[in-house]
Amino acid sequence: MAASATQEADCKASEDARLFFDAAKPPPFRIGDVRAAIPAHCWRKTPLRSLSYVARDLLIVAALLVAAASSIDLAWAWAWPLYWAAQGTMFWALFVLGHDCGHGSFSDSAMLNNVVGHLLHSFILVPYHGWRISHRTHHQNHGHIERDESWHPITEKLYRKLETRTKKLRFTLPFPLLAFPVYLWYRSPGKTGSHFLPSSDLFSPKEKSDVIVSTTCWCIMISLLVALACVFGPVPVLMLYGVPYLVFVMWLDLVTYLHHHGHNDLPWYRGEEWSYLRGGLTTVDRDYGWINNIHHDIGTHVIHHLFPQIPHYHLVEATKAARPVLGRYYREPEKSGPLPLHLFGVLLRSLRVDHFVSDVGDVVYYQTDHSLNGTDWAEDAKHK
Repeated sequence: MAASATQEADCKASEDARLFFDAAKPPPFRIGDVRAAIPAHCWRKTPLRSLSYVARDLLIVAALLVAAASSIDLAWAWAWPLYWAAQGTMFWALFVLGHDCGHGSFSDSAMLNNVVGHLLHSFILVPYHGWRISHRTHHQNHGHIERDESWHPITEKLYRKLETRTKKLRFTLPFPLLAFPVYLWYRSPGKTGSHFLPSSDLFSPKEKSDVIVSTTCWCIMISLLVALACVFGPVPVLMLYGVPYLVFVMWLDLVTYLHHHGHNDLPWYRGEEWSYLRGGLTTVDRDYGWINNIHHDIGTHVIHHLFPQIPHYHLVEATKAARPVLGRYYREPEKSGPLPLHLFGVLLRSLRVDHFVSDVGDVVYYQTDHSLNGTDWAEDAKHK
């Protein structure tokens, strides 16, 4: 009878452990175990294959541009939203390829990476080296409250100092989806510096010349757009380039935000509780349906964060191989339809409840400012 009771208690404890998984607990595996599970060929970079994606995307961008420019009269007004959505999505795809150049996963040639990265990112008004360096900081410190660089939480003390209007803008659409240009100029709340200025504390002295080159390329692109506006008028430039640029910014902010938000079990770390592995495990994979192939599987993000050297065309296979090691520390993405419309619900719920983290504690979670929301905040928190 006693043995039976002991077995029942053990079974209950095992069931409780399965039900109450603590995502903040140090994982029972090391990063070397994850690395060893990934096939060797997933680490190989093929420059010609990488360049083929650049050629594909640029051809699509050019084709869309020519088609739209030849139909710029009002008779085709109904088609402009389709062009803006398609071209903005392709701008986002170009950004992802430039992002791979910044990580060195595009090729083993630093010169090739930098040339392609500058061409792609300057075209969409991103200072390549300035962003590359800050993004490297993000990867090196992912999940760390103070040291992370993008979409990190703000502390309650800083949050309480924000004006009510600023809080509303920060968590009310569409403003969070227009944050990227502001971030490039001013960084995030609580941080100083600019991606355009070599004197910014984002950069070390030896990186200043790189930043100058990228800012110069950005200025050349701005000058080209101004010149085109002078020749053809501002309205065609706005319709052909300006609106797609805004769609690209929205894609970037949506995808990067959801890489690090939208689950109520995502911990943030300070002090000795943080490690590169534990921080990387706070990232989230997302399924974007048809868009997965278009934006080069950037939604397959956990393995990318742990091993940014892996080319994007191997991320899906590498993730599949690593899943048995990651276990419950890997959050299976919700399956998408052809278009990832379900993610807007995830975004809205997160903006309602993910507002700030505590000023104390080495493992913390997002908390909610109930005064920002109506009476339905608790329902959103329950379904997050």
